Amino acid sequence: MQELSPSYDNKIERKYSVKTLEHKAENKLALQKELGWPPEKRMPLICIPTGMTETLGGQLLKDVLPGILTLGMEIIILGKGEDEYGALFTKLTKEKGHRIAILKDDDTQCRKMYAAADMALFLTDPTELPERTNCMHYGVVPIAPRTQSLQNYNPVQESGNAFLYDAPTKWHCFGALVRALETFNFPFDWRTIQRHCMEEVIE
Repeated sequence: MQELSPSYDNKIERKYSVKTLEHKAENKLALQKELGWPPEKRMPLICIPTGMTETLGGQLLKDVLPGILTLGMEIIILGKGEDEYGALFTKLTKEKGHRIAILKDDDTQCRKMYAAADMALFLTDPTELPERTNCMHYGVVPIAPRTQSLQNYNPVQESGNAFLYDAPTKWHCFGALVRALETFNFPFDWRTIQRHCMEEVIE
């Protein structure tokens, strides 16, 4: 996929930049409407932008999924990966279609996902993944294993651009996810992290 930017993307509901991040929420509302979900811009929306395979952390996803499903959030998954996970996600959308959806793996849907999502879950080191760069371009905050390509958010110093976990276990991953959701409740802090994401890739 070509390098993307929300400031000139004609396929999303509302363009935005580091200086106009408040407009990003309009893209969430548009995708929620498209999916038949209630329009709730303060509802956390997490994406799994890589699809899922064993190599991309499929077993960890299965381990942490019961915990994820207890949290108050909406989940969008890019529809690519191995059949086992396609079947798993399809089952979830049938059971919880009011807050879990699979998006078609095409350019337009990818852009809508990036523009709408608040955070992205990575279950392996995303350093070399184009999805990581695209997420950060669009102000989507990564939740990922600890890596030098991302900086763990420090609320005291107001620094960092991600929520990182130290080990690929369900408890470490779940802890990082909960920390992200708790921080999302503070709009000023969250906007700061989003800016750090976008400024990192601009530089």
